[in-house]
Amino acid sequence: MSTPILGIDLGTTFSLGAVLQGGMPVVLPNALGELLTPSVVSVQEDGTLLVGAAALARSHLHPRESARWFKRDMGTTREYEIGGQRFRPEQLSALVLGEVKRGAEQALGQSVREAVVTVPAYFGELQRRATRDACAIAGLVVERIINEPTAAALAYGLSAMGQELRAVVLDLGGGTFDVTVLEIIEGVIEIQASAGDSRLGGEDFSDLVTREVQARIYREHGMELAAASAEHSRLREACDIAKRRLSNAEVARIALPGLRDARGRTASIELELRRQETEALFAALLARIEKPIRRALQDAHVAPDQVDSVLLVGGATRMPCVVELASKVFGRLPLRHLPPDEAVALGAAVQAALKAGDRAVDELVVTDVAPFSLGVATGQTVAGRVVGGLFSPIIDRGTVLPASRVETFHTMVDGQRQIKVEVYQGEHSLCADNQHLGSYSVKGIPAAPAGEQAIDVRFTYDLNGILEVDTTILATKTTRSLVLDRSPAGMSPSDIKRATQQMKHLKFHPRETLPNVTAIARAEAVLVNLIGLERAALLECLHAFRVALELQDPAQVELLREVLVARTLALRSGERE
Repeated sequence: MSTPILGIDLGTTFSLGAVLQGGMPVVLPNALGELLTPSVVSVQEDGTLLVGAAALARSHLHPRESARWFKRDMGTTREYEIGGQRFRPEQLSALVLGEVKRGAEQALGQSVREAVVTVPAYFGELQRRATRDACAIAGLVVERIINEPTAAALAYGLSAMGQELRAVVLDLGGGTFDVTVLEIIEGVIEIQASAGDSRLGGEDFSDLVTREVQARIYREHGMELAAASAEHSRLREACDIAKRRLSNAEVARIALPGLRDARGRTASIELELRRQETEALFAALLARIEKPIRRALQDAHVAPDQVDSVLLVGGATRMPCVVELASKVFGRLPLRHLPPDEAVALGAAVQAALKAGDRAVDELVVTDVAPFSLGVATGQTVAGRVVGGLFSPIIDRGTVLPASRVETFHTMVDGQRQIKVEVYQGEHSLCADNQHLGSYSVKGIPAAPAGEQAIDVRFTYDLNGILEVDTTILATKTTRSLVLDRSPAGMSPSDIKRATQQMKHLKFHPRETLPNVTAIARAEAVLVNLIGLERAALLECLHAFRVALELQDPAQVELLREVLVARTLALRSGERE
């Protein structure tokens, strides 16, 4: 049996893995038998790491010992300190990738080493490099980095092989938003334009609801909750659940018994959220969603009424206000042909099958485009004075990948012997307003009057979003190359090696007892929001389960865990038996 290439959706909120089986992509369950693995890491009191569902449940009561939403900080120098240990975003992402990898291996019954990993289309060069670093730390060989909406289009295109249509994919996940315009013709998926916002997602909507409810609690009870406290985490979790319920209901109830503020005052909070009032809070976020949609359509030279299908991807697209926005822009109801949470992973599996040469997808072809313009810093002489810091694009956004483009530049002063090549990414005319990717010096230019020596700068940009810069002094034919694989914020090869070694020494909770730890953590997270008979009933289940664990009776442990999980789920979802 050949070793499969795993498709992984490394998400802000949830991550998952998929492979092609029987000609169709299938999401693989994790160690708990669940399809979605929360992108959360938590450290217990003894230094043991929890990753996934158990970490998410624990984060509600122990936010300072937990890390969430770190995907947004990929490619930055930020560090997270949890449980007395420090982690970079790449390391935290590597822990999540490792959890998805192990779950896939358990489901497949064989080891997995190669992977196709998705990133938001609007992830820049530094964020893509950080994603590759995370994969390396997790022990994965990344065969391909693919944009999330492109992956969703692949999954959709597999079921639309015989169709000819133009579609727009709107991908609103927990932390990022992407929009992609594409055309499908006889199995060829041509990406025509991409745009988005790498710091906009469902979590921002939850934050707004939380701030509004927090303000109401202050107005009505005079209570202020300390930031990053367990009580604030309780409030945010309750608001997030209420936001989700409002996708299918007009009213959602929030109940927080015994809520304690920063001064030690306690009150039992009960209030209702109405969909119409809540959606009024989202106007600014919806405007941020609409802006990239309009830009992508403009870049693709496509009018809204020329779009045949609007596809919704990502859990946050379940919100009615997002559906209404899409309907307003395109004049038609958007579609959900695939499960919103799974579409990207399914597409990653299709790309993995393409990479492996699977015959089931041999008629499928996909092209992609550069999401950003890439260029160099240049200068101009105005009235005898040199004005620098001007951005000169070499590869424009929307250029079909892979691409190679060259521009010729000239020396600016008499006798100039070297130049500094500074590479930027962005759309602004000034380099200061764009993102600096790297720089290097080219020496050995023959001395000559200003403007007489020419230098070619070639950018080569591949499908993984990896940029190579070649600089050639035309007079001497000497070339210097730079592969932009590092940045001041990035991890060096020695950093990656050290982080990989550290992974081997981290203390993880035993996988065979992970279902038990997860069940307890989820029950405790629900317990703090209960009073009276409901609290007593859940406590009884929790105590009985802990006794079974102490007695080490496998049959009783399994039976009582199922009872505890069912009771917890019923109380968390608001159901009553």
